[in-house]
Amino acid sequence: MSIGAFEAIIARVPTLEKFLEASAALHRHLCPRQVLGVRIGMMAEDALGIELPQNDKRVFAVVETDGCASDGIAVATHCWVGRRTMRVEDYGKVAATFVDTRTGLAVRIAPRLDARERASRYAPEAHTHWEAMLIGYQRMPPNELLAARKVVLRAPLDEWISRANLRVCCEQCGEEIMNQREVARNGLALCRSCAGPSYYSFCDSPQPE
Repeated sequence: MSIGAFEAIIARVPTLEKFLEASAALHRHLCPRQVLGVRIGMMAEDALGIELPQNDKRVFAVVETDGCASDGIAVATHCWVGRRTMRVEDYGKVAATFVDTRTGLAVRIAPRLDARERASRYAPEAHTHWEAMLIGYQRMPPNELLAARKVVLRAPLDEWISRANLRVCCEQCGEEIMNQREVARNGLALCRSCAGPSYYSFCDSPQPE
């Protein structure tokens, strides 16, 4: 590791520690995947050239897991599902794509394939492989831990974000649908459950009005 790379890590340690503390508070512990999430979010700042964590909604994140790595990404970027600046596309991968909503620039960041093996080099005091990842992921230079690649979204970002205050009622079940998530079927506006297939089915009959 070069002296310059080491100095760059040291310069960001206070910020890294702050984000890790915030992520751990959500889980009551810290794990290697949270560390990866935080490091991914921190790399997004450099990849997009936008200061993070954000105070607005300029950056939109698409995370590829619903696990603890997503919380690490959220605390480092302030992209949140509840603020509609994060979307979960559950591929079972610790990876995320970050989109500059002003320019359309999109960058996908994921761990390098050999990151687990490299981690032990940066954590000689670790007693287990898990501990080596926990410590090593915090110390590794960004270019050894993560890879960033520009990507093009296959669906317009506007379709995911939609517009506020857009509501219709499903013409089959009557429930309200927000954010243009309705589906057109045979001239009807249906919710995705009625349009099928649905992730649930009712166990009882509808209650009479």
